[in-house]
Amino acid sequence: MGLLLAGLVVALYGPVLKLLVLDWWQDPNYGHGFFVPLFVGYILWQERSRWRAVSRQPSNWGLLAMLGAIGLLMVGSLGAELFTSRFSLLVLLGGMVLFLAGWEMLRAVSFPLGFLFFMIPLPTIIYNEATLPLQLLASRLAVHFLQIFQVPALREGNLIFLPNYTLEVVEACSGIRSLMSLLTLAVAYGYWIQERSWMRITLVIMMAPIAIISNGLRIFGAGVLAYRVAPQTAEGFFHLFSGWLVFLCALLFMLLAHRLLRHLARLGRGWRDA
Repeated sequence: MGLLLAGLVVALYGPVLKLLVLDWWQDPNYGHGFFVPLFVGYILWQERSRWRAVSRQPSNWGLLAMLGAIGLLMVGSLGAELFTSRFSLLVLLGGMVLFLAGWEMLRAVSFPLGFLFFMIPLPTIIYNEATLPLQLLASRLAVHFLQIFQVPALREGNLIFLPNYTLEVVEACSGIRSLMSLLTLAVAYGYWIQERSWMRITLVIMMAPIAIISNGLRIFGAGVLAYRVAPQTAEGFFHLFSGWLVFLCALLFMLLAHRLLRHLARLGRGWRDA
């Protein structure tokens, strides 16, 4: 039965998976998609003894979920809606687990199954709605930092006017790219390192302001170099290098935030004991 269902998945979702991998390869916003199934596979392998200990009580509700997933796939294919088609794969996988092993197994694998959601690009309408506010917020932060360091700057929308250069915070500089990747890494890091649920959730929530502030600092750095050195320094190699540098800084902030949360947790235990 397992082999039959695996063959069904390959037959139905071959084209969907092909386009999904192409998106990971071509769209820098979702390059972390390659990491997601590898991490899920690693979790399943590392904790295989845990899954084997779970009692199996197959449920026919899984068959209903699988039929629903196929329905979502058809709706997504007919409407050319990639997100629906891709999300239906997660529903199908959950239905397969439920059909073959039951509710207890589905609860046991809920995290790795849910983590697969991070490999699916956001619907275009949600992506577009989130991008513009992030562009404007990054522009405001950058101008604020520039004025603190006495760099004359004026913002109009997503444009930052300097005396000798105009910075345009385009869609690629909105910060959503680093935000999606950082959220994915924060969830994986929290699951692997931290056992307290509240700390995991807090760490993930903190990644949004960390990503936004880091992106504002990146634009601020470009503005400082353009004003004090030369306009060309805000483009080309620096633009690419600063993206990687800011991403690494955001990861460092994530580690520092986790350390701070652990310190607060120890203080809380000390107060309770006292």
